[in-house]
Amino acid sequence: MLTLNHVTKRYGRFTAVDDLSFEVKAGEIFGFLGPNGAGKTTTMKMITGLVRPTSGQILVGGLDVVKAPVETKAQVGYIPDRPYLHDRLTALEYLYFIAGLYGMSRADAARGAAEMLALFELVHKADDLVESFSHGMKQRLVMASVLLHRPKLLVVDEPMVGLDPRGALRLKAILRSQAEDHGVAILLSTHTLEVAEAVCDRVGILHHGQLVVQGDPASLHEEHPSEALKMNLEAIFLQLTDEEGISLK
Repeated sequence: MLTLNHVTKRYGRFTAVDDLSFEVKAGEIFGFLGPNGAGKTTTMKMITGLVRPTSGQILVGGLDVVKAPVETKAQVGYIPDRPYLHDRLTALEYLYFIAGLYGMSRADAARGAAEMLALFELVHKADDLVESFSHGMKQRLVMASVLLHRPKLLVVDEPMVGLDPRGALRLKAILRSQAEDHGVAILLSTHTLEVAEAVCDRVGILHHGQLVVQGDPASLHEEHPSEALKMNLEAIFLQLTDEEGISLK
């Protein structure tokens, strides 16, 4: 569903993403890991058409995001790390606004909005202004709006920030359901390595704009064993990206 072929992004002399290649299949959750400044957000913005790659090719559903920007955006749902909401709209009005952007009919918008409000437990807040929502409720509304047009590719940047344990558990279940039940390809960027290990089918670790390792968590454990016990994903991440010799001992 998503394919990156030798993608590079430069800003002047600085290379943010360096010859990056990977793919995410339909029904798969790919965890995108890396320290701050590794190039994760830049990569996600290129995939969603917000930033143009310097070189290389990005395909969504077989279509080039540069050559077919409108068609590819119609297949993508994107949750940035700092989503923007229209605070003076109600939750229902906001969902209708998003539905209009995707050209959904009134009937489909009404049906989809009701379904999403129920899924994210926001039915009781449908007619409340967004400005009255807690951070967690805003996160849930953003997710509801992104799933409204039933995207085939979901790009999610740090979705668990600000969620309480119940909200995080609900979101993990919804992501797995979108992949397993609806065949959605999901690219998930997170600093919560326990989430990546629990939810993702495969993970890739980005460092200095390059993918230094990728594979399913079990295979990474086998490839990077510790002397006493198999490393968890956090230990593998630190081993591959640690430049300052950080230790918790």
